[in-house]
Amino acid sequence: MVAYDTHGGAPVVAVDGIGFDVHAGEAVGIAGESGSGKTTVALALLGLLPPGARVVQGSARFRGQDLFTLSEASLESVRGAEISIIFQEPGLALNPVLRVGSQVAEVLRAHRSWSARRCREEAGGLLSRVGLPASDRLFDAYPHELSYGQRQRVTIAQAVACEPALLVADEPTSSLDSTTRAEILGLLGELKAGMGLALLLVSHDIGTLAALADRLLVVYAGRVVEEGRLEQVCRDPLHPYTRALLGSLPRPRAPGEGRRLESLEGSPPDPAHLPPGCAFEPRCPDRMERCLTRRPDAVEPQPGRRVRCFKHDG
Repeated sequence: MVAYDTHGGAPVVAVDGIGFDVHAGEAVGIAGESGSGKTTVALALLGLLPPGARVVQGSARFRGQDLFTLSEASLESVRGAEISIIFQEPGLALNPVLRVGSQVAEVLRAHRSWSARRCREEAGGLLSRVGLPASDRLFDAYPHELSYGQRQRVTIAQAVACEPALLVADEPTSSLDSTTRAEILGLLGELKAGMGLALLLVSHDIGTLAALADRLLVVYAGRVVEEGRLEQVCRDPLHPYTRALLGSLPRPRAPGEGRRLESLEGSPPDPAHLPPGCAFEPRCPDRMERCLTRRPDAVEPQPGRRVRCFKHDG
């Protein structure tokens, strides 16, 4: 559970009981609208929550230790080496006054007892591995001299420099054009397979997650409302919110065939003023009387599938 402090009021719970496992070589996707809590989960794992936010309950087990109980010094030894993150905006993640090759080399210098020369050589190899030209010009370029997609590749090179066990990708393609987006997703898939790393992919777009994820968690108002194997969830969504997210995705159609994209009316609730019943009830086309006063518990209507909805509680 993660809560944010407020000015003079009670803390606001932003994440409530989101739990999952990620295994080596597996990709888990977390889907949800802005404000759903999905990015908060990613930041909490790495101890990067903003001021005023804190983990108030729960644990994050990684190689036998609880990340939430580690000191900042211990977290620094894990962060970037064993667990890495790719942020949505590479322009903010990269230092604008340092050359990009040096920024990749600095990750290695922070976690490896290597010479500066070896770190530079390894950094050059990493840039090539993520699809950037192996040239001194690119190595010595500043972030503003690269395209948006190239800058994102640099941040990926930083993230995988120390061959982490877990890579967290927070909206890594949301600002990219469709061609570059496909290239970046393909690169992440290659790295996952080639390095055997576990991948936690966070996005508002299930279509993006579908390119990589093995399992999918759908999050609404800080809670998981549905989870299961990606193909199961996409083929047979159980929660009305999941159906709405899938219905908003563009799909291929035959020439001359029209299709109106579905839209989800309303907005996610204010976490400080959640309704007394199901958080999705005000927007739900399938609402029932009990949805107004009770919050549904998670049930397992099918093996490996979990959902929070009274339609499936038997």
